[in-house]
Amino acid sequence: MTYSRRRARESALQILYGLDWSAADVAFAIEDYWAKFAGEKPDGFQLLRDHCGELVRGVVDNRQAIDQRLSATAQHWKMERMSAVDRNILRLAAFELLHMGDQVPRNVAINEAVEIAKKYGNEDSSAFVNGVLDRLATGRGVQPADAMGERNKTARLQGKYDKRKKSGAAAKSAATAVKPSAIKAPDDQSTAKQP
Repeated sequence: MTYSRRRARESALQILYGLDWSAADVAFAIEDYWAKFAGEKPDGFQLLRDHCGELVRGVVDNRQAIDQRLSATAQHWKMERMSAVDRNILRLAAFELLHMGDQVPRNVAINEAVEIAKKYGNEDSSAFVNGVLDRLATGRGVQPADAMGERNKTARLQGKYDKRKKSGAAAKSAATAVKPSAIKAPDDQSTAKQP
């Protein structure tokens, strides 16, 4: 396990996902997560652990404000209706956008969240995450380098996602099974989606 910001984000996502389902103390949840890697301490391990902890504590400490901003931004979606994976990816990226803007450029925060959504979410997660975060960042006044092109692309993706969600139940046959997504450890190289 080597340090990368992506790995820190993925580890933070897993801890936040676990906190969604338990009443564990944040410090305990972080320690418990890293205890699994007790035998592995390669170069950068402490940096990885510190960055992950900063992200988790930042999201937890600002969760109410982050959830309010995301709820206002995610049109027709309440936080509790979102999948736990999407919800925590959005929280993590929103924390970076709203509280770490001087350290993490807007496009990087959004792109990282989209890539993590592709890995851990369902087939629509990346478009949904991209649309919500773009609206959040644009509403905050942070413009991308290519504002019109990116906004138009995001609007098209969000429109497709919203349209699919509205007609989803009617369009699917009763025999069609939905594939569940799963969270996996950051070292696991298998696909995130289960058959």
